[in-house]
Amino acid sequence: MHCYENLVNCLTCWLILMGVIHLLTHRKIQSSYGRHMALSPPVRTVPARLAWFIQEVPALVIPLLLMVTSQKPSIIGIYMVLGTFSLHYFQRTVIYSLLIKGKPFPLSTMVAGAIFCILNGSLQGHYLLHCSPLDDEWSADYRCRTGLVVFYVGMAINIHSDYILRNLRKPGEEAYKIPTGGLFEYVSGANYLGEIIEWFGFALATWSLPALAFALFTLSFIGPRAYYHHRFYQEKFKDYPKIRKALIPFII
Repeated sequence: MHCYENLVNCLTCWLILMGVIHLLTHRKIQSSYGRHMALSPPVRTVPARLAWFIQEVPALVIPLLLMVTSQKPSIIGIYMVLGTFSLHYFQRTVIYSLLIKGKPFPLSTMVAGAIFCILNGSLQGHYLLHCSPLDDEWSADYRCRTGLVVFYVGMAINIHSDYILRNLRKPGEEAYKIPTGGLFEYVSGANYLGEIIEWFGFALATWSLPALAFALFTLSFIGPRAYYHHRFYQEKFKDYPKIRKALIPFII
C-alpha cells in the first residue's frame, strides 16, 4: 500500500490540535463520564462495559487488519512496536471492559471515543507499516529497546492501579474510598500516570511524530483528569494524604 503522507500529516496535526483544544476547553470542567458525569439535563447512556468495548475495539482491530493485509515484507522492529499498541488495546477491549464496574457512559462520549480510536488506530498502523523508515535493525536500537521497557513499565502501573481501584469497594458499596497501594501512595491519578508513561514509551520505541502526537494528546486529555480526581479526593476526604500529588510524584 502507498504511504498517504498528506493524510498522515493531517491526522498528526489533528491529534496535537485536539489535545490543545481539550486543555483549553476543560480548564474548569472535565469530560462527562465516571465520577464527573452530570446527568442534567438527562442524556442517553450505555453500560460501562459495553461502552468501553465499543469505543476501544477499533484501535485493536484496525492495526491487526493492516498487519494481516500488508503486502510489504515483514520488519521485526515495526511489528514489535505495533504489537505493543495492539496489546494495550487488547487489554482495554477484552480484559478491562469485562472487569470494569463504572457508571454508565453518555452515548455521545462513547461515540466520540470510538471515532478517535478509529482515526488513531488507522494513523499509527498505516504510518508504521507504510510510511516509517525503520528497518530490520531497528529492534536492536537502544531507542526501540528503551521505549519498549518504558511502555511495559507504564502498562504494569496502569493495570495494577486499575486493579486497586476495582477492589476499593465491596459488592453493593457505592461510597467513594481513598485508593492506597502502589503509586497511589504518591499520586491520585496513578492509573493515568501509567498510561501516559506507556504512550511516551511507544513514541520513543517508534521514533515517530504520529506516536509522539498521540502521547501528547494522552497527556493533554487524562493529565487534567488526574488533577480533577485529586481535587475531588481533597474536597471529599478531610484526611486525604497531604504528601500525595495529582499526577507526578512529589511534583504536581
